Amino acid sequence: MTRAFAHGAVFFIRDYNPEQNEDNVVARMLDHKEAIISHLSWTSLFLGFHTLGLFVHNDVMLAFGTPEKQILIEPIFAQWIQSAHGKTSYRFDLLLSSTSGPTFNAGRSIWLLGWLNAVNENSNSIFLTIGPRDFLVHHAIALGLHTTTLILVKGALDARDSKLMPDKKDFGYSFPCDGPGRGVLVIFRHGTHFIWQFFGC
Repeated sequence: MTRAFAHGAVFFIRDYNPEQNEDNVVARMLDHKEAIISHLSWTSLFLGFHTLGLFVHNDVMLAFGTPEKQILIEPIFAQWIQSAHGKTSYRFDLLLSSTSGPTFNAGRSIWLLGWLNAVNENSNSIFLTIGPRDFLVHHAIALGLHTTTLILVKGALDARDSKLMPDKKDFGYSFPCDGPGRGVLVIFRHGTHFIWQFFGC
């Protein structure tokens, strides 16, 4: 993902010609870059505050010796998906977990021989039983992915220009940052976004 967005930024600086790309997908994307970045930013903030807030709350409740006050959210949608693929421990009655449905009967006789046994074994199941911890971990992973995407999308879409530096494309991809010399911070260097993302700064 990092390489793709870095190459996208190089394309916007070196090869993109606004006159040849009027009213196509790339031009529309550049016209709406503030909205794209804003939506990714709000998604990252939402995931960050809620996921990290739940982690902090639950850790504090454990530290104070009141584990019953934790906020434990069951991952119902993930359990529903596992049930649709044959996991019966969640008590959803659909697709492969519905013993009276045509999908269940076809799965036992025509295709997926041994699948239901492999999914529902207690010791070595293909689908591990998921609970509130998995819900938090999945949202923490989503936070990391959305934040990474936000940094890379902002770096690529702002490669040609930004409000504080409208002539950015004239400096090339790797111009050195002069920090406060332009009255701004180091962020204006094109490669900074990708270095930050790659090294987790």
